[in-house]
Amino acid sequence: MTKWVYGFGGGSADGDASMKNLLGGKGANLAEMSSLGLPVPPGFTITTEACVHYYAHGQSYPADLAEQVKAGLAKVEAGVGKTFGDPANPLLVSVRSGARASMPGMMDTVLNLGLNDATVEGLAALSGDRRFAFDSYRRFITMYSNVVLGLGHDHFEEVLDDHKDRLGVSVDTELTAGDWERVVGDYKTVVQDRLGHAFPQDVQDQLWGAISAVFASWMNDRARFYRRMHDIPESWGTAVNVQSMVFGNMGATSATGVAFTRNPSTGEAQLYGEFLINAQGEDVVAGIRTPQSLTKAGREEMGETAPSMEEAMPHVFGQFVETVGKLERHYRDMQDIEFTVEQGRLWMLQTRNGKRTAKAALKIAVEMAADGVISREEAVGRVDPSALDQLLHPTLDPEAPREVVAQGLPASPGAATGKIVFDADEAERLSQLGDAVILVRDETSPEDIHGMHAARGIVTARGGMTSHAAVVARGMGRPCVSGAGEIRIDEKAGTFTVRGRTFKAGEVITIDGSRGEVMD
Repeated sequence: MTKWVYGFGGGSADGDASMKNLLGGKGANLAEMSSLGLPVPPGFTITTEACVHYYAHGQSYPADLAEQVKAGLAKVEAGVGKTFGDPANPLLVSVRSGARASMPGMMDTVLNLGLNDATVEGLAALSGDRRFAFDSYRRFITMYSNVVLGLGHDHFEEVLDDHKDRLGVSVDTELTAGDWERVVGDYKTVVQDRLGHAFPQDVQDQLWGAISAVFASWMNDRARFYRRMHDIPESWGTAVNVQSMVFGNMGATSATGVAFTRNPSTGEAQLYGEFLINAQGEDVVAGIRTPQSLTKAGREEMGETAPSMEEAMPHVFGQFVETVGKLERHYRDMQDIEFTVEQGRLWMLQTRNGKRTAKAALKIAVEMAADGVISREEAVGRVDPSALDQLLHPTLDPEAPREVVAQGLPASPGAATGKIVFDADEAERLSQLGDAVILVRDETSPEDIHGMHAARGIVTARGGMTSHAAVVARGMGRPCVSGAGEIRIDEKAGTFTVRGRTFKAGEVITIDGSRGEVMD
């Protein structure tokens, strides 16, 4: 019998890092971290071979997959002492993709799966926090409706914006438990009205809907575009990782974040990353809220007023530094890490070799060879020859006068000049006509990948140094300024306003991704 499901967690795993082709990068590294004794929420991985079978057999699953998933889920339930679908003591899971090659943001994720009208009450009672429970439920409805049911985020954002306007609040954390209950009710109405059926309440239907959606995302337009750009074969398929949820949105002692063990722009040997208190992971990577620096030094460098993780959670931060150091030494390369803190307890959700600029790749390779971590031959082999082109990217004359109209974060180095565009399709169209363009967005999403590739540079009004825009821009070698919060974008009017000035689509701006500046 073919083994389609591999478990991990609790200090052991069925697989390891060498099984990346079968378990995908995420699944192989979750297994490896589990075996290293690091705090990894238990779960299981459905193999890439199951995805290949799925497409080779008319989008149908292997006959024995359901039974193996059931057994994998039972093992997770035993490990955490909760039951999937139990109204009194519910297990909630995340469902994430994980191809053997890193494809950041290209495929789909669903968090908080297993919530319904009954289990949300159980979660509220167990946690003692009704606000947290309904906040998690509204996040799940939004994600599941988008990823599995094909309903755009904008339908839910309109509802939430209406509630915020009515309440006179500006950020999500200001909404109460009662507010979130009303939002959830309205979200379910949106699903019913738009799709003609109720939001699914059966947790098994939810799980298999999410698994199918992850397999389907391997063939979506943005994933295909990314594979063409990076020469990734379609035949590889993606794995699916089902993992017990840990919650970064359980109040002031909970948080979520993304970290690099070295600076991915410069290669400096310093912890680099961002986190958000009382949030879930998608809030950081999607740029929904502008996050805070991990370290005090990073906060001071960026001129931030909000405390760093080092200052706000010193005990957990100490554990985190020790853990990420262990991971870099084990993998012998810079790591890109996702983590959650649930009520003061650290959990590791992902590690992978981090995307970096050519400048950073050179510095990291040379320093690791000098330190004896890798050989000189390995160091040479780690620098992608085509990436060296990045070192020849234009920069601005440091002595030239600059008319800076907005300041953001230096998310990806280099300079670019081009016409303002607000839409990824328009960026691609104008680029094909020979125009240089700068893509300006509130935040980028995976659907913007073709426009980001076509643009000379990228500006986002929201998001941090580890947002989707920043990570993808660095991987492409595009300059990027993220989190330029002064900018107010009106896509319908085709304008953005900043510091009392209005810039229209088609007008020319210059950006310096090394300094986070937008110039007239």
